[in-house]
Amino acid sequence: MGQDVDAREFSRDDRTRYRAKVRRCLDVFARMLGERDFSFDTAHVGIEIEFNLVDEHGDPVFKGVEALEAIADEDFQTELGLFNLEINVPPSRIDGTGLVALEETLRDDLNAAQDKAAGVGAHLVMIGILPTLGEEHLGYHTISPNPRYKLLSEQIMAARGEDIEIVIDGVDRLDTRADTIMPEAACTSTQLHLQVEPEDFAPTWNAAQAIAGVQVAVGANSPFLLGRQLWHETRIALFEQATDTRSEELKAQGVRPRVFFGERWITSVFDLFEENVRYFPALLPIVEDEDPLVELEAGRVPSLAELRLHNGTVYRWNRPIYDIADGRPHLRIENRLLPAGPTVVDTLANAALFYGLVPVLGQGERPVWSQLSFAAAEDNFHTASQMGIEAEQYWPGVGSVPARELVLRHLLPLAHTGLEQLGVDAAVRDRLLGIIEQRCVTGRNGATWLIQETEHHRAAGSDSVAALRLTTQEYQRHMHGGEPVHTWPLR
Repeated sequence: MGQDVDAREFSRDDRTRYRAKVRRCLDVFARMLGERDFSFDTAHVGIEIEFNLVDEHGDPVFKGVEALEAIADEDFQTELGLFNLEINVPPSRIDGTGLVALEETLRDDLNAAQDKAAGVGAHLVMIGILPTLGEEHLGYHTISPNPRYKLLSEQIMAARGEDIEIVIDGVDRLDTRADTIMPEAACTSTQLHLQVEPEDFAPTWNAAQAIAGVQVAVGANSPFLLGRQLWHETRIALFEQATDTRSEELKAQGVRPRVFFGERWITSVFDLFEENVRYFPALLPIVEDEDPLVELEAGRVPSLAELRLHNGTVYRWNRPIYDIADGRPHLRIENRLLPAGPTVVDTLANAALFYGLVPVLGQGERPVWSQLSFAAAEDNFHTASQMGIEAEQYWPGVGSVPARELVLRHLLPLAHTGLEQLGVDAAVRDRLLGIIEQRCVTGRNGATWLIQETEHHRAAGSDSVAALRLTTQEYQRHMHGGEPVHTWPLR
């Protein structure tokens, strides 16, 4: 949800000044891409994961503030809902055993946080959507106290001018309304960060868009929302609707949504920031004192605060990031489309697939995105969100094939090659990509396990509410056990 902001009201003058400042930042950014050094010696990667907080019965518990105080770790921070927390794992080198170090850090932090949060009656669950969430958990009273969340909700609702309607057709049908953006808090995600140099950004981002469907298919973990079985990765449809600032009339006019897959392959990272400025009005028009042009011409690194804040309110599934570390500017791709969970090792396996595929698929005289229409990539993404690991995916030179077959026969060898090129040790890539392989062989990921486990409890006589609660409790036990989801038993 971006940086901290204070509670405030915005005037017409605020928006006019902000628009001018964002455009000034964009001009400076264009110059920086040509004049400044964004290079690095070794690629770094990072992970952010959002969690749900539950009580001993698996129901949501509104103890985000208390849990955060108990955890007392700067890597953990608040999220939109009082039943959410987020961890930002410090960046790590990807070469050698870097992914193992990332896994160990995440596991240790999670275990320590769970022990401390349990002392205040909150337990951490890493899952795309908590099955026990009800509409009573998604109101104004459950927004975290950080002013930025209420301010953002107010601005989105004001831009929309009417309640948000959530309509999702799956096995069941959901049709509900909300007067805040709190339904978005149901979406708990994993964000993968990959540092990229400017000249490599466009092919890497294009490759990330091309594999979005495959990522969601094998990583789906969100089949239930508000007691209904919907898509295998219901988060995608929910997030697209829960933060939509458009009225029905604006949708009919073709106005672009703020949750944005995109509409074309790019030639530069500048394309994405320029689209953000051109297409999307400000939600949080906060103007800082720094003049980016003065900073640039003085030889300093501009923060580009307004451009970064604006970028944080356009929710691309693969988002460009401009940041500064140790006094030097750098670029990252933030891959935002995966759910949280099911386990730490499953998360790292998903990461290995992404980090291995994108450099390879962006290389060569005919990279994958030059042979695939952008519309086909977006269709793959939404089909995978609906159908999960059994989804059909269109792929150049192959045609329309099941996602499991595409991964096993074509993409896993490429991911091995990509990780090898990044210097990842053979044992590390074999272990992590082996988890993806076994998911595809068994047809079992988080979504399929959750669906089948819930069906078992219903068949045993539990009503829908009880079945989802029992499934959540069993999921929580396996999640903290740490074994990959394809090994979890089914009854």
